[in-house]
Amino acid sequence: MNMHSRPADPKKLIKGATGDWEVVIGMEIHAQVTSNSKLFSGSSTEFGGEPNSHVSLVDAAMPGMLPVINAECVKQAVRTGLGLKAQINNRSVFDRKNYFYPDLPQGYQISQYKSPIVGEGVVLVDTADGQIEVGIERLHLEQDAGKSIHDQHPTLSLVDLNRSGVALMEIVSKPDLRSSEEAKAYVTKLRTILRYLGTCDGDMEKGSLRADVNVSVRKPGDDFGTRCEIKNVNSIRFIGQAIETEARRQIGILEDGGRIDQETRLFDPNRGETRSMRSKEEAHDYRYFPDPDLLPLEFDDAFVAELKAHLPELPDEKKARFVADYGLSAYDADVLVAEKETAAYYEEVAKGRDAKAAANFVINELFGRLNKEGKDIGSSPVSAAQIGAIVDLIADGTISGKIAKDLFEIVFTEGGDPRVLVEERGMRQVTDTGAIEAAVDAIIAANPDKVAQVQAKPTMLGWFVGQVMKQTGGKANPQAVNDLLKGKLGI
Repeated sequence: MNMHSRPADPKKLIKGATGDWEVVIGMEIHAQVTSNSKLFSGSSTEFGGEPNSHVSLVDAAMPGMLPVINAECVKQAVRTGLGLKAQINNRSVFDRKNYFYPDLPQGYQISQYKSPIVGEGVVLVDTADGQIEVGIERLHLEQDAGKSIHDQHPTLSLVDLNRSGVALMEIVSKPDLRSSEEAKAYVTKLRTILRYLGTCDGDMEKGSLRADVNVSVRKPGDDFGTRCEIKNVNSIRFIGQAIETEARRQIGILEDGGRIDQETRLFDPNRGETRSMRSKEEAHDYRYFPDPDLLPLEFDDAFVAELKAHLPELPDEKKARFVADYGLSAYDADVLVAEKETAAYYEEVAKGRDAKAAANFVINELFGRLNKEGKDIGSSPVSAAQIGAIVDLIADGTISGKIAKDLFEIVFTEGGDPRVLVEERGMRQVTDTGAIEAAVDAIIAANPDKVAQVQAKPTMLGWFVGQVMKQTGGKANPQAVNDLLKGKLGI
């Protein structure tokens, strides 16, 4: 479906004083390329160095210094384009984007304008209302600027050029998004793809991934409205808040009879508002022209084919495989492929075991506990082998699902081999029907009034099950308890 003609979804419309409004969103994602050195110099890209310690003469725009393209950055851009199912352009051109700012020492940024390295592509995004296609307009390579610091001196602004010249991929979407939730899901999916590819670490806290969000509103079915660009939003949560805030601001102006000025704005999460920065520039304001220091970037189809042959399995393909090979639901597969490390962990647990049981335990027990502790899979104190052992102990009847939760908690907090812990701590479930039957008989004999009630209302059986489990310290086999109770109570 062409998303530009996508009919308005009533669930995504915003109520205003004069009726419903539709928000239209396009995104420009700036993703820092994973490389050891900058786009046109050999300076380090490492985060967190002393100010101006990762700066070459090229980065500082010293006279006579010429840029030299970093081949690894080119490869990373092509890999990303392939991951976005996009057109790879064998010939692209670097342009000078001219503007003045103290942290831009050259007085221009080397970017790509009319001839980018990557053309149109598509990203499939799963939302609560189903899957949508988000069109990619282009991906181009450009230099990052330095950083201006305004709050360390009462009368001066300081400039740190460590980021100056760091390679960025600007990934421009089409205006295909229709709600803050869709926008957040899109950025999440794009970040997942970049991480799978290893072309950007996606760390928004360190500025490796930043979003410029273009927002406009319109009455359903009308032409696109005037857009405002919200610059440098640095978290997925803030992206959602910025869109909601800006859409409401624009609706308020239009309903009061005003008009929207095309401009660049900043989102202030503390005040919950967007603020005007400057009027939005058009391309001619930047006086783009081909950089005379750089030849057009050209490569052949064999170069692209070689990179394509070594791409990793990407999230959509991995999800399809998990559904087909492991019999997982689309939802569970989605959760497991959201991070490359998570998918690898799950596959290790599932190896040679019931894949659905493995998925349930990883998602419900492990992820639930990691989220509670604020940890990710890389810092999990429980290994895939330990989870696998617990799943095996459930499968062979050594422990019940309830005991498994207690055992997992011990492994998570104290460590140890689950099999050894079960024996050392007497955690085996009771499967001896004689012992279970004795407990069942005792509970029935002690509660004649409840017996009459459960025979009249069989749903009360759970009360008896609970009492038997309590008497056996939670170790009785739940299925055996159910079967014995049903037989003795005539249910």
